[in-house]
This record gives sequence, structure tokens and C-alpha cells, in this order.
Amino acid sequence: MLRDDVTRHLAGVARAAERIAPGFTAALPDEPTRERQMRVALRKLHEPPRGVPQLIASPMTFLAALRPDGHVFVRDADPDPMKGLALGPLFPSVTRALAERRPDFALGEFPRTDTGDPSPSIVFAAPSLARDDGRVVGGAALGIPLWRLEQRISRQLQLNHASEPGIVLWSYVYRGDELIATRGAHPDLDTIAPDGAARRAGLARSPGGFTLEREQYGRWYGFAVLPLPSLGADFGVVLVRSDPI
Repeated sequence: MLRDDVTRHLAGVARAAERIAPGFTAALPDEPTRERQMRVALRKLHEPPRGVPQLIASPMTFLAALRPDGHVFVRDADPDPMKGLALGPLFPSVTRALAERRPDFALGEFPRTDTGDPSPSIVFAAPSLARDDGRVVGGAALGIPLWRLEQRISRQLQLNHASEPGIVLWSYVYRGDELIATRGAHPDLDTIAPDGAARRAGLARSPGGFTLEREQYGRWYGFAVLPLPSLGADFGVVLVRSDPI
């Protein structure tokens, strides 16, 4: 599912970059007008009926227009705390997409803010090309926090097994030593989920993934650790299942 999501969002961000390309070069009275029109266009790209199909049901939390140097021109919300942010140093996908003129994605992290912790995310980016001479005039970028991926996986697991009463199904996403989940989703399970040391030890024995069982409050839980190196170094998912007691 995650690999399909990557393919879908690469196609979606490429289409978004193409759709907003004229907005970077159109003759407009002033820069505030360009910003205002671009922000409206970005919002419409992930809304029906004429949005980009791959983005309409996306778990992304932002869609932004980029300047050719990789700084955020505007994003799809106002107020816009991302305006002017240099995305390239945080997410190399932005630098590669604009330099190599192709869609790309990378794992990275937004810095801590006054309102929350650092946000590990996947950012997809693609260049916007001028229609007359093909030069890079800007680009598009979208971000998906890793906790949103975990949320999507957990909901899909639960939907797939909705006919099995009493079953417990959850997931985590991990990156290095971090174990990422929707805040407060399953605090008790967080205390027995395999930590970074346990994951490294298990993957050293079985690089393709491994399972383990742990007991809590008289109930047994099975954990499956599945690395996804194609999506990022030391990145993967942890699936959790407990059958009815």
C-alpha cells in the first residue's frame, strides 16, 4: 500500500506542478495578486470536481508552490507559516526535483515549532516548466507526516478485518530509533512495542522482517516488523495483531 502511495503521489505532484506552471509567468499587476491566485489554485488541486485525482483523497497536510531556488512561494492555506521556507536543506527531494527536472520524494523532518514537536515527513516535489522554452519556473511540493501514514495503515487493517469481532489491529511507522503513531492512539501498546534496539537485533537476524510476541494484561500481541528500504534508510512499519481472548 505504501509503495502504491508513493507512485500515486509522484504522479500527483507532477500533475500539480504542471497545472500551476502558468501562474509563475502570467502577467499580473503585483506579487500579492500572484500569491493570492496561486494559493487559490493550490487549494483547488486537491478538491473535486477538477482537482488532481491522485491528490483528492491524499493524507498530505500541505501542498505548496516552490520558487526555482526551492523556497516556498505559498502554500494552500492562509495564514501561511511556510512562506519563504527553504525546503531543500530539509528534504533533498526538493533540490533534486528542481535540478534534475523530475518528480522525487524523500524522508526528512520539519523543525520543532512553538506549537509542537519536530514532524518527520515524506515530501514529494516536481518542477514546473515554462510552456514556451521549458525552463524551470518553480515547482510543487506536498508533505505527508509519518503519523498520517500510520493512521492510514491502521484504518485499512481494521477495515479489512471489520467482520472479525474482538480482534485488535494497529500499526506503527518507524524511522531509525523513532516509533511513530497517531498521538494517544494506543498508549498501552506503546510500552511493549519493539523499540529501536529490538528492531535492529531482529533485522540483523532476519533482514527481510521478523515477528515477535509480547504479553500485556493477560493478552498476547503479535508484532511484525517490516523494513521498507525503498522508501528510506532504516524505515519501515510495525504491524500489531491480537486475536480475541
